[in-house]
Amino acid sequence: MIRFVTLLPLALALSACAQVERLTGGPAQSETAGADAPAAVQTAAAPRTPPPPAGAATPEQFDTSTEVDRAAATEAPSGGETRLGETVVSLGDVARTGFWLETPLVSIETEGRVETAGGASAKVTLEPAEEGAGSRISLAAMRLLEIPLTDLPTLTVYSIE
Repeated sequence: MIRFVTLLPLALALSACAQVERLTGGPAQSETAGADAPAAVQTAAAPRTPPPPAGAATPEQFDTSTEVDRAAATEAPSGGETRLGETVVSLGDVARTGFWLETPLVSIETEGRVETAGGASAKVTLEPAEEGAGSRISLAAMRLLEIPLTDLPTLTVYSIE
């Protein structure tokens, strides 16, 4: 119950941000990442899930990833990897679906993987963020990695070749 009470205001605040974007006509990033994204980025890590339902208030309602999405995100990479470094992450926009990480460790969008100190791993789309901006990770990825939503964990980031 304490976790729910702690997360509810966060979820509501982030939901309000998504509503403002919809009202102002700004496209959600997940809407623009489909057909216009480079072929290398259109992978299992790319968002394929529907947006959260109107009135979503809990992490379970915001995370619309399916079992197929989660299984694809936990598959071992088929190619080589390059370790990009470590970054402290916080929860990103809960209204954006899919498995992604916004990080200054990349300058272009690419396929990647993140790993916790305990060894949990998820394939994600790595998206560039401004230097010094910090890294933000999707709700679906945090839940898959079993990271408490209020934590600020350090993740190791890899690009997949």
